[in-house]
Amino acid sequence: MTHLTYPEVGATRLGPLPDGYHHLHHRTAVGRGRADFEAAGAAVTEWRMHRAAGTRVNASAERAAPGEQVAVSLGLGPLRITAHCEIVWTAYDERRIGFGYGTTARHPELGEECFVVDLADDGTVWFTVMAFSRPASWYARLAGPLVPVLQRWYARRLGDTLRRSVPTGR
Repeated sequence: MTHLTYPEVGATRLGPLPDGYHHLHHRTAVGRGRADFEAAGAAVTEWRMHRAAGTRVNASAERAAPGEQVAVSLGLGPLRITAHCEIVWTAYDERRIGFGYGTTARHPELGEECFVVDLADDGTVWFTVMAFSRPASWYARLAGPLVPVLQRWYARRLGDTLRRSVPTGR
């Protein structure tokens, strides 16, 4: 297991998110019914959602599992930032599929982020991104208030991408 860079490991699983960090919470409907739920859950945990949103993913496993390593890379050409993480928890349940990963020493921020698909009682399939983070690198500190704006944009992009990838979508 890689050394994680924050003490509140697993806080994105059920909350509450810890104080002293920027908090992100984005939730969007991505489909309806069991087929959409299962398709969305597979897209999230098998990295297809991230890749379809334009992110490069180098993962130590084809499916999210605790202890697995993942490097997520965003940007264009040489202007690319790579974030190294470790999966800290997963959920593969009847009504909840997803994972949370935490930052390691080679990540520009420190904190944790989760990507979860839930099947509600009314059949709605919800996708949630929840995170807590603060700058760890000089360039993340320099970016200051731009970082939360980019995180919200990326969370919305992931939700839109996932909605388009489910069989019936919404």
